[in-house]
Amino acid sequence: MAATETMLTLAHRGRRDGCPENTLAAFAAAVAAGTDGIETDIRLSRDGQPVLFHDRLLPDGREVARLSAAELSAAAGYPVPTLDEALASYPDLFWNLEIKAPAAVPAVLERVGRLKRTYRFLISSFWHPAVLPFTRFREVECGLLLACHPESFDAFACIFPRDGSIRTAVLSYEMLDPALLDQGRALGFRTYVYGVETEEDHRHCAELPLAGVISDGLEWRQLLKP
Repeated sequence: MAATETMLTLAHRGRRDGCPENTLAAFAAAVAAGTDGIETDIRLSRDGQPVLFHDRLLPDGREVARLSAAELSAAAGYPVPTLDEALASYPDLFWNLEIKAPAAVPAVLERVGRLKRTYRFLISSFWHPAVLPFTRFREVECGLLLACHPESFDAFACIFPRDGSIRTAVLSYEMLDPALLDQGRALGFRTYVYGVETEEDHRHCAELPLAGVISDGLEWRQLLKP
């Protein structure tokens, strides 16, 4: 089987040409460009809503967690969608939900548990304990975000649960190389890569055994398809 046969292209925070990231407009633009799915960031608002917002702070210095969902949209100057709104708008997409703040875990867990049989999810986080509760759902793919390049994939494997409940790594493009991927495959891991931006980046990824690419350059997505 060719390495690219099942490779997915996920739009990193949507397609951000002319619209704010992580918005319904950015997701609509990504769908129009032919994306397979969306990577988006989740925080928890003061009123308990899982909201799609990357940064911990607004430009004026206020914390997202200290604002209600309505106040966040007003402060940002555009409608910041909730997770519920995004999922309802695009039920057929593959959703990579990156949990930015552990406080968001219970709200996301409830929604993923309810929708796991009808939606396709990849749950990821740099805060690795935030991913563990989702491993109870067999239908849901769980992955750890990693931003370093170890001596070998064996060093990565040591930080994954020993019970094998998480077998997906989400790596930075700058830390990517074929030897590392081959080691991961030999150990039974799937790998996604984020930070893929240029045409050259996409050509490189097309030659590698990746499960998916989290792309900032959807205009080159066709290079990833066999």
